[in-house]
Amino acid sequence: MADEQAGRGGESGRDAFGGAPDLAARPAETPANPSAPGANPDGRPDPSAPDASVRPPASPPSNNLSGLKRWLPLIILVCGAVAASLVYVNVRHRRELIGGLKTGAEQVKDILTGAPAPDPYAEAVLKAEGDRGEPTGRKAKDVEIPEELRQYREARRFLAIQGAAASEAGVKSPHDFAELAEAIRRGGELVEVPRLGKAFVLYGVGLTANGALTHYDLKNRKVVPLFADVGELEAAERGLAEERAGLSDALKGIEAKLKELKRNEREERARLLAEAAARRKDLAALSDREKLLAAYYGKPGAKERAKTGAPLFAEHAVLHSLARDFGGRSYDLRDAAQAREFQARMLSFVRPSALAVLEELAEAYRSKFERPLPVTSLVRTEEYQRLLRESGNPNAADVAPPPHTTGLAFDIYYRYMTAEEQEFVMAEIARLESAGRVEALRELRDHYHVFAFAGGRRPGEETVDRLLGRRSKPEAAGKPKAAEKARPRAAEKKEKPKAAPKKGRKR
Repeated sequence: MADEQAGRGGESGRDAFGGAPDLAARPAETPANPSAPGANPDGRPDPSAPDASVRPPASPPSNNLSGLKRWLPLIILVCGAVAASLVYVNVRHRRELIGGLKTGAEQVKDILTGAPAPDPYAEAVLKAEGDRGEPTGRKAKDVEIPEELRQYREARRFLAIQGAAASEAGVKSPHDFAELAEAIRRGGELVEVPRLGKAFVLYGVGLTANGALTHYDLKNRKVVPLFADVGELEAAERGLAEERAGLSDALKGIEAKLKELKRNEREERARLLAEAAARRKDLAALSDREKLLAAYYGKPGAKERAKTGAPLFAEHAVLHSLARDFGGRSYDLRDAAQAREFQARMLSFVRPSALAVLEELAEAYRSKFERPLPVTSLVRTEEYQRLLRESGNPNAADVAPPPHTTGLAFDIYYRYMTAEEQEFVMAEIARLESAGRVEALRELRDHYHVFAFAGGRRPGEETVDRLLGRRSKPEAAGKPKAAEKARPRAAEKKEKPKAAPKKGRKR
């Protein structure tokens, strides 16, 4: 939101609006008139003439002033009629008029003071968060949740359906930002979602991104720093060695002080012992970092380090290549703030089918309530999913594959929605699920999770059963599939009574 800036007063020698003094107020200089009384033919004063300081009487008022006096009553009458008509304007229109005048005055003030123009994104966020005058989010009373947004009796089925859909669509989840950057560079797979759309606003997407350039080993669950080349790697290792030396010296100093303490100095001894334990813990963590680099890049001094670390150097190059020209914008990944912004932007992508569903829901919501739909999560990497889980997000569960990593899922934030708004949005989502286009759930922490099926088609039950560890029972040849006929339509949806939805479900 733009800060208000106070306008500066007028400078000396200028009027209140910063202009030059009014020169029209000065009397005009009258040139000499040879034919005027008291002047000789050559224009010189005549000594015998009357005193030139005696001025003739003032001339009568001009015709312009007389005309103004004649029109003045009519002008007053017209102004009075306009003012009287405004009195009869209804309250709403009067408010709009006053608001328009105020807005115009603020625009003039901004022009005079040089204040920045309002930020449309910030205004959209304020609109989404705006006070409704009644309880919102989970505090809203008597919100009816459709069956389509409730949990299945077998909670694993919800995740299995999304996993099956990703499998049938041939979707590959990115492990880390380097793989996500490569997918973005290829084009076609993922499309960028603007921070401010026609009917939606991205609300906190990528907020947890830390900007670190790393590789994520999914199999071993290891996060490995990325470097441009061997030289940069060795510089980092020298930094670790210096850090080790500093910690070791500090630990030796603490141990020396402990030896000098007397037996009755218990508090000081406890403090030093705690400090020594912290230094040993730091040394152990540093040792783990050194071992990690040696495991993925080769031991320090090895001749084959360039070859061993080649895949990781290539990932570093991919990230920097995208950062140099990311849709016309350049990011310096050595700057921590720009690196975080770069990662947050990469997390604002989804697959085309998900964007189509998002825009459809957002347009329906905006048309109904004249507010932008707040969207909180789009695509994620496996590494970012882990980061969210470790930062305390209960919705970011440790499952394979996490639905958001497919690029087919997004979350809607209903924290500021009234009961009417929530029921409207859920009804729209339920309609799409009934049509076989999405899988959805009302989650904890004020979110609706929406997974859009690629091509608008639900996955086959055989694929779902396989992920659940079941075997689909083959039907006898020539016999109808009685099991399918007997199963009601509701069985394909979340079979849950109309009580409160089951809590604690993770995706």
